[in-house]
Amino acid sequence: MDAGQRALVELGRELSRLGYHFTTPTPETHRRVVSRKGALSRDLRDVFGWSLPFEQALLPPRLFALLAESGALLREGARLRSGARYSSLGDGLFVHSAYPTRESDAVFFGPDTYRYCALLEARVDGARRCVDVGAGCGAGGIVLAPRCESVVLCDVNPRALRLAEVNAALAGVTSKISLVCSDVLGGVDDGFDLVVANPPYLADEMHRAYRDGGGALGAELSLRIAREALERLPRGGGLVLYTATAIVDGEDLLLRALLPHLRGARFDYRELDPDVFGEELDRSAYRNVERIAVVALDAIKE
Repeated sequence: MDAGQRALVELGRELSRLGYHFTTPTPETHRRVVSRKGALSRDLRDVFGWSLPFEQALLPPRLFALLAESGALLREGARLRSGARYSSLGDGLFVHSAYPTRESDAVFFGPDTYRYCALLEARVDGARRCVDVGAGCGAGGIVLAPRCESVVLCDVNPRALRLAEVNAALAGVTSKISLVCSDVLGGVDDGFDLVVANPPYLADEMHRAYRDGGGALGAELSLRIAREALERLPRGGGLVLYTATAIVDGEDLLLRALLPHLRGARFDYRELDPDVFGEELDRSAYRNVERIAVVALDAIKE
């Protein structure tokens, strides 16, 4: 861990000590809320949650020094802004990219993260070696770490792995976590008995790593993860996939594509939320889509 990462860890600990708490909404909700706020931050939640500009005098000197040391202090003319955002999950904080997340390697945390972690806590009793594919900021694997012997956080995005290492330290689970730069499971050694994933699932014209799932409607990465996981898991090994699907003429296109890969598995597949990201339906890529539904696949290889 480098000096910038250590500063992010200490910044998160200091925010926790000061009672900071922030629940991160969808980007559309975030946009609406900040449009109602003033031009400058008034408190720590405005700085590290809503990603608003701030004046140096607002921050306690220690927080300002840590933000500068982390490399996440951004200067916009005479104003300052935090390039790091801290979100609450349970009793912990997770650092990720500031709003708006326009960069191709931005690391996102939002409502899907909360639902994904809740799904894992409800469905996973533990594992010898768990792999969180496309781990992003690491929330899923970190939540599972106390119930697993070891957890691999893998992602193709080096920026995500850098922040995941910070978040593992904030959660106190570094000893159980290993980080692997990997396209799905390609760089992960065999020996795992659980694969979990919350991949991007939209068709994103900006091709942002956290958002673009590939293919015409964003389902390509979810299919790859399911296929590769079920090919490499041992008998009795499990896959928990949190993703979303396009519904066209009443048909779930992801489930139709998944079924051939699930012939050697016992599985449960269900909708968790029938309608998310409705604004995407205005885009040409979704012109034939009725709705986008969040779904969960829980499969055991036989």
